Amino acid sequence: MSPAELFLASDAALRDVFDRLSPADLDRSGPAAMSEAADPTVRDLLAAHAYDEAWVPDVLAGRSIADGDEFRDRDLLGDDPIASYGELNDAATAAVGAGVPDDAVFRFQYGDYPASEGLLHLAMYRAVSAWAIANHLGVAYHLPPDVVTGLDEHVVPTADQWREFGVFPPEVEPPADADDETRVLAALGYDRNRA
Repeated sequence: MSPAELFLASDAALRDVFDRLSPADLDRSGPAAMSEAADPTVRDLLAAHAYDEAWVPDVLAGRSIADGDEFRDRDLLGDDPIASYGELNDAATAAVGAGVPDDAVFRFQYGDYPASEGLLHLAMYRAVSAWAIANHLGVAYHLPPDVVTGLDEHVVPTADQWREFGVFPPEVEPPADADDETRVLAALGYDRNRA
C-alpha cells in the first residue's frame, strides 16, 4: 500500500467516524492526546482535521504556507460542521486521487516533507484519530482492514521514533489472541479496551 493509498483509506475512516456523530456530539470532550489544546472538544478536533483537509489540494498544486494561510483564521466548519468537513474531505480525496506530484512538499510546523511522506504523516494522524475519537465517545467502531494493514506496514516499524517525539504513548502488551487491529493499536500505544 502506498502512502497516498493509506492516506485515502485513513481519511475515509476518519470521515466515517465524523459522519456517525450528531451535532450535539461536537460539544463533547475529545481525546486530549489528539490535540494540542488543553481540553479539546470534538469540534476542535474536527476543525483541526478540516484545516488539514483544506490544505491538501493546495499543497499538491504547489502552494505553501509561505504564500499565505487563508485557512488559519477562517471558520471552515460554518453552520453545518460535519457537512462542511465532508466537502473539504471530498476535495482532498479528489486531489490525492488525481495523483501526487513528485515535487509537492508538505510544510508542517515540525519540518518540510516530500508529499509521499507528508501524506503518510496525515494518514497516521487520521487513522489514530478515527479510532481514538470513536473509542473516547463510545462509538462502536473498528478501523478498516486496509488501514490496519497500512499502519502495520508504514507506521508500526517506526513507532518508537514517533514515540521519542511524543506522538505515541508507550507500547501496550496485546492479549495473546489479539486480532490485527488490537495488535497494531497496542504497538502504537493504544489499548482497545480503554477509553
